[in-house]
Amino acid sequence: MLALVVGVSSPAMAADAPKVGATSAYVIDSAGTVHFSQRETRRAPVASLVKVMTAYVVLREARLSDTVTITATDVKYAADDGAATAGLKKDERLTVRDLLYGLMLPSGADAANALARRYGPGKTAFVAKMNRTARSLGLTDTRYTNPDGMPTPGNGGYSTAVDQAKLAQRALASSTFRTVVGSKVHKVSKSAAHRAHTWRNLNKLLSRADGVLGVKTGYTRAAGYCLLFAGERHGRRVVGVLLDDADEGRFTTAERLLDYAGEQIAGG
Repeated sequence: MLALVVGVSSPAMAADAPKVGATSAYVIDSAGTVHFSQRETRRAPVASLVKVMTAYVVLREARLSDTVTITATDVKYAADDGAATAGLKKDERLTVRDLLYGLMLPSGADAANALARRYGPGKTAFVAKMNRTARSLGLTDTRYTNPDGMPTPGNGGYSTAVDQAKLAQRALASSTFRTVVGSKVHKVSKSAAHRAHTWRNLNKLLSRADGVLGVKTGYTRAAGYCLLFAGERHGRRVVGVLLDDADEGRFTTAERLLDYAGEQIAGG
């Protein structure tokens, strides 16, 4: 298991460092070397990157074989907020394993709320668990207000690029989490308990670069386009964060940052 590391060294950025249009950016590897930083401690909404913490808390609380029944409230909440959904329907019963795919690949707010309701129990208790976990991980500039990352009027959550990288390092220590976020597609066959579902990963970086591990996309008007990404480069795990970037541009930038970090690692 990789230890959670913070930046222990930060090489001077070379003249050929990628140009990054994101408002905040941060790239660190598993040895603690910071390869890129740009307003990395700025507090800002992080949209659906919030779901990484949702998954992390669920993995600590649940058994993958547990079954969760979807309620009308789970579905209605996501629909009313205009959030991305996994297309879940009232009274479907799915395992936690499958709901984690519905949470992380299509970024399903319905899956997020179903899991929070079950493992709070109740959304308020679950969000409290998210915030306690953030404190225990040393995420001192992070505050959660819901399990899905949608805006909360007058009471918005926030995080930083540094805190999101720390969280990703810890979450990626779980083989289950790595399997979920590294999957391009997940299919759930029809059964007596639920309809058939096919969920495709919104993270285009998985198809654009070698050695990519995931992790999560996000978008709201307040947060802009966000991307939390990770990949293996020369024996090290590189984790990067882009907050408030362009839609397609974030994937191109992430690919360049992974390659840039790999060149620095190889160059010693």
